Amino acid sequence: MTETASTILIRGAEVWSPAPRGRQDVLCGGGAILAVEAGLDAARPPGTRVIDGRGMKLLPGLVDGHVHIAGAGGEGGPATRTPEMTLSQMIAGGTTTVVGLLGADGVTRNLEGLLMKAKGLRAEGVSAWIWTGAYQLPPPTLTGGVARDLALVAEVIGVGEIAVADHRSSSPTVAELVKLAKEARLGGMLGGKCGLVHLHLGDAEGGFAMIRAAVEGSELGLAQFLPTHVNRTARVFAEALDYGREGPVDVTASAWPYFQEEEVKPSRAVRELLAAGVPPAHVTMSSDACGSLPDFDAAGRLRRLASGRPAALWDETAAAVGEGLDLERALALVTANPARRLRLPGKGAVAPGHDADLLLVDEDLRVRWVLARGAVMMEDGEIRRRGAFE
Repeated sequence: MTETASTILIRGAEVWSPAPRGRQDVLCGGGAILAVEAGLDAARPPGTRVIDGRGMKLLPGLVDGHVHIAGAGGEGGPATRTPEMTLSQMIAGGTTTVVGLLGADGVTRNLEGLLMKAKGLRAEGVSAWIWTGAYQLPPPTLTGGVARDLALVAEVIGVGEIAVADHRSSSPTVAELVKLAKEARLGGMLGGKCGLVHLHLGDAEGGFAMIRAAVEGSELGLAQFLPTHVNRTARVFAEALDYGREGPVDVTASAWPYFQEEEVKPSRAVRELLAAGVPPAHVTMSSDACGSLPDFDAAGRLRRLASGRPAALWDETAAAVGEGLDLERALALVTANPARRLRLPGKGAVAPGHDADLLLVDEDLRVRWVLARGAVMMEDGEIRRRGAFE
């Protein structure tokens, strides 16, 4: 189990919140950040555990808005169902907050299991929410309706991933999409949630056009929708460069390097989106971890299947920095931006009052320490807390 202390002081690290704040001390207690300033070491409370952060960068814990925490897959039959994400997989990649979801298989997997997995992760010390629904419409729900789920179930923040432009979808009409978005918006208002429609973009044509049509034919705005997998093909990504100037887009990290001949590398995708004039606040990146990554031939037959890695989110963030993107902008894509867009309180920043979800990385951007809600989950590169059955 994790060693606990009444308070933890991280001394002398270079703080990125994700904006740079220089060399500071960070004091944590009760699961929250209490203070971020120089000179805290001299006045630390008795019994405080001190972590030497000198020579390292202190960052917010990663916020991953698209994770198949309870497993996914099945496109190749019963033996191709992917396993659940483990706590140690999450921690190894520097992620302290996840939003779980169902995917193509809303038939043999259910939201009750997804919800319990999220509750289990919370009990193990990290933060977790879920999307209600799955690929198909009408979406599965916990209480009989999307708005009811959002209003009544604390862990539900929106509906997704609803598939469009994909041969596994239920081919929703624009009218169906509008109705779903309005229900999600109402539920979000009642429950104090983001109430977004999280959309899986397939590689067929028309995904972005459907979102635009839904907005043009209703009182909704593009901000009501969060399309993901925008880097899945060069054609889809070219559309995302234009769409992203007006609405939010989410880049997928974990399909790389499995589909190099089709995917736009995630680190390159985020750099090109920003270089094309897409507002930084419109761009997020998520892992799609533990989901299935199927490859179908022209006749729709499955040729191969892989599963996404939780660590891909940090790997591609660090790669974007190595390829020339400044650290502040790269960090925002996986911390402040998703926390704000998904309305996750206390997440995405190193600031007093925020949750003590923190990473310490070395000069090569390798994750060395992970704190989740003030508990040490990784210490000097070694996992200190694992799931119940790991």
